[in-house]
Amino acid sequence: MSDYRTADTTTEPAPTAAPAPADGSPFAECVLCRKPTEYPESHKGITLCPVCEWREAERTACSG
Repeated sequence: MSDYRTADTTTEPAPTAAPAPADGSPFAECVLCRKPTEYPESHKGITLCPVCEWREAERTACSG
């Protein structure tokens, strides 16, 4: 019998630096965690960082 263990899924991936917006404007803050997003500040609507976007997609996909 092998000692099989599943990977720890509670750790967050290390944030990667997103490239600067093409127009040179600063990044918008994530509305949930206040980290920089991939969107410029001029982006309209709710802006989420990649981690919060992923979590929101998981949450809404499982909401039945």
